[in-house]
Formats: sequence, C-alpha cells, structure tokens
Amino acid sequence: MSFTVLIPARYASTRLPGKPLADIGGRPMVEHVYRRAAAARLVDAVVVATDDERVRRAVEAFGGIACMTRADHQSGTDRLAEAASGLPCEVVVNVQGDEPLLAPEAIDEAVAALLEDPSTQMATLCRPIGEPSEFEDPNVVKVVRDRSGFALYFSRAPIPYPRRAADPALKHIGLYVYRREFLLRLAALEPTPLEAAESLEQLRALEHGFRIRVVESAHDSVGVDTPADLDRVRRLVASAPCA
Repeated sequence: MSFTVLIPARYASTRLPGKPLADIGGRPMVEHVYRRAAAARLVDAVVVATDDERVRRAVEAFGGIACMTRADHQSGTDRLAEAASGLPCEVVVNVQGDEPLLAPEAIDEAVAALLEDPSTQMATLCRPIGEPSEFEDPNVVKVVRDRSGFALYFSRAPIPYPRRAADPALKHIGLYVYRREFLLRLAALEPTPLEAAESLEQLRALEHGFRIRVVESAHDSVGVDTPADLDRVRRLVASAPCA
C-alpha cells in the first residue's frame, strides 16, 4: 500500500493567527511538522494542505510539497478530504499542522494498525494520562476503549469517572490514519450532534456507527493552540536543537 501524510495548515487560527508560520528555532512550525512526518519509516510522501498562499510559499521554500484547498471548509476533515481526493495513495495519514514535536515513530505505530488488520478503516493513538491536571483539562481530549482496542467515546470531560484511583485514563493523541476511500466517505457524512457538542470531529465516525482503532503509544506530543503553548515548544526545541 502507499501511505501519504497530509498536514492541514490553516492560516487564520482564531487563537493564534498565522500559526503554521510561527517561528520555532529559526524555522516555521509547518517545517518542523513536515520534517518529522517525512522521517516516519512507513510514509511514502508528505503534502501540506493549505488555504493560504503564504503557507504554500513557505513550504516550497524549504523544499516541501503543498497543495491549495478551499478557504471555506468547516473542519480539518473536510480540508483533508479535498486534498486526498486528488491523490493516488491508498492510505491517508492526518498529521495536525500544530504538532511540531510529534515523534515519527508515533506515525508508524498508527499506520501499522491498518497494515496489520485489513478490516480497520481508521486508527488513532492514545497514551496513559500521568498528571491529574491533564485529566481535568478540557484541552486534553480523553478516550475510552473497548476490550478489543476500539474507541467507545472521546471527550473533553474527565472520562471514565474516577471512582477508584486505579481507574484507567487515556489521553487522545490527535493523529489519524484512514483508508482513503473511507476518509472521502466520512467527509461526505452529515456532522453529528456529539461532534458539535464536544467540538471533536472524530465523533462523527462513532455516531455514524464506524469503528476507530485506538493504539496505545509510548510517545506523546505537544499541540500548539495558544501563545503559551508556542512559548513552551520554543523552549523545548531550544533545549534540544538536534531533535
């Protein structure tokens, strides 16, 4: 099979305008994401999907590949599907454009889920929550799985309810792998009530009756949603310039 990473990179972020081009260690954020994705062992190609010429030019300046998408998409899934519709690949890997510290090995872990099971149409990652503050933080998405490793639910709320100290809690890592035809089908479905209530696009798949395999990973990632997040990532990159 052929595997293509698509990186949605929207310029007009509400909380952090121009986020894909934010400088981190002398390089735009989108370049950090691109290079980490390209380092994944199971990836054949990497493409940035953007609605802004400034992002396209920045990607091409460091030797990357970018494609233009419409500016009126309501979700990242829709932008991803538009870009994927013109690709010949069999599997699409959605790497968020604001994950500049994502480990290439994490991408391979998610991709392997589709390689190992031909019936799996969509996969993502999780890791155990270590800090109590993460469990309570609505910006940290939690996931609950069934005994076969498929998602039961994703939420910004603390789930499952901690009746005992040993109850498991898993942080969702927002990386997705789709079979291309399934992604196109998913994007064509109507948005769903829980998707809107939680502002979590992956709930559309669950509400329409599809299964999402959730692979536990040893790798974490630091998303950039706010200026404080950006400062944190800059400090981490400065302390490990060869990472």
